[in-house]
Amino acid sequence: MEINFDKTYLENLYKQGNSGDKKHRFQPQVVKKYVKVIDMMISSPDTASLAKYNSLRYEKLTGDKTGLSSVRVNKQYRVEFEEITRNNETVATICNITELSNHYQ
Repeated sequence: MEINFDKTYLENLYKQGNSGDKKHRFQPQVVKKYVKVIDMMISSPDTASLAKYNSLRYEKLTGDKTGLSSVRVNKQYRVEFEEITRNNETVATICNITELSNHYQ
């Protein structure tokens, strides 16, 4: 699966281990798990295969977040992303990471 980051701080978190700004600071264990989740997404052929990992709790969101999907980083945080398919091939699902959100805020 190809991963495109919608926001620069999310890409920096993945590649550098920090966001590079004071607004988006996360605990080191959250960043470490975030990187692990993104690696799992990259190694998966499509989003349907994410469902086999129970710890990720892959789900399609509803309500005001209709059109987005999410996977869990831990009990508190999740990665929300948009699924896009190129050339009608579900194997080549492109995910744009839109937010690392605190699910309970």
